Parts: sequence; C-alpha cells; structure tokens
Amino acid sequence: MSSKPVALILGSGPRIGAAVAKKFATTGYSVAIASRKAGEGQSEEGYLSLKADLSNPSSLSSIFDAVKAEFKSAPSVIVYNAAAFSPPAGDDLFSIPTESLASDLNTNTVSVYAAAKEAVKGWETLSADAKKVFIFTGNKLNTWIAPMLLTATLGIGKSATGYLIGSADTRYSKDGYRFFYADERQADGSIKGMQIDGDAHADFYAQLASGEGEVPWHATFVKGQGYVKF
Repeated sequence: MSSKPVALILGSGPRIGAAVAKKFATTGYSVAIASRKAGEGQSEEGYLSLKADLSNPSSLSSIFDAVKAEFKSAPSVIVYNAAAFSPPAGDDLFSIPTESLASDLNTNTVSVYAAAKEAVKGWETLSADAKKVFIFTGNKLNTWIAPMLLTATLGIGKSATGYLIGSADTRYSKDGYRFFYADERQADGSIKGMQIDGDAHADFYAQLASGEGEVPWHATFVKGQGYVKF
C-alpha cells in the first residue's frame, strides 16, 4: 500500500485542476491527474499523468486501475473537475443537436456516476481511518436558470449531478464516505462564472478532504470564508 494517501484529479485544467493538484501534493498526498490533454507517465510536477476522455464513461475503470497500479492503493480523494457544454444557435434552445447533449451529459454526469462507483469500490479496500471524499466541481446552475442559453447543456448536467451527489452522500455518509457538490459563489450568493478562483477551490477542497467542519453535500463556499449557506 502507498505510504501516502492518494488524490485523483479528473479534469486537470490550468486553473482549478492545477491549483487543487498542487494543494494536495503539498499536503502529503500522492497525486494523479487525468484529462484529454494530459501526457502519459509523470508530469513536470511529479504527478502521475493519464490521458483520458471523460466523455467516455467506460474509460473510468481503467483510470482507477492505473492509479492503483502506480501507487498500490486506491485513491481516497477524488476530484471531478471536467465539464462540457454545446451552445445553441442564438436563443434557439432546440438547435442543439441531440448527440451533442448526450455527449455533454456523458462528461457532466454519466462519467461522474462511473467515477463515484469506482471510488466506492476502491474505498472498501482502504483502512477505516482513511479519509474518503468525492468532490464534484459544480456551480449555481443546479439551482438557477441562467438568462442566456449559452451554457444550457452544462446546467442540465450540473442539475443531474447535483441530485446524484446528494443521493450518494445521503446513502454513504453513514459509512464514512462523503460526496460534495462544491460551488464557489460571490459574497452575495451570486454565481462566480468566469471569475472562479483556483486557489480558493484548492483551499476549500483540502478542508473538505480533512473532514474539518460540518459541511453538507451542497457545499457552497466563498473565497476566504469557506462554507457559506445560501
């Protein structure tokens, strides 16, 4: 077994993904990152780097297998940070091809389900005192209809995955398995949008992984404040 706990970041983009990976690496975790643009092998930062297409839910099992093979341990913390959306033509919602919606739902929801399923299977092999946490990077679109249709397929996915995460946490929290829909907000509770802060996510995700504080599955947070109920 790995002498360190393992964190797996699915969707390792340059903002949130990079900040979260760095945070976990500097707080004692072995880190694996997986994304479409990742190289294979070891990254410059020393992470296990895996190329992955998260629009393909059937690929998740091989990602988890690769992590376990490298570190001789299942990941105890999984961060799902991938997202996809297909904009409509102007204000015509139904101009989005059905196939595009299905592909986006694979990335935004179905692969989250597949990853959570693999997470639970792996957690069953870890010691009782290991922190077992699954964090999904969400936003306000699971509770709010944006006035523009640009991110409609993203919002559909966030809504579906919010229900998935809430259901999983309700069922498995009694077993010590936590699932969080993490949603950074402005101080007034409004959506962060493109102003999301990578370091704020990293700090909050590290707090969630530590088990510090009483935080519900719908984990809305504000930079510098942590969990804030809206």
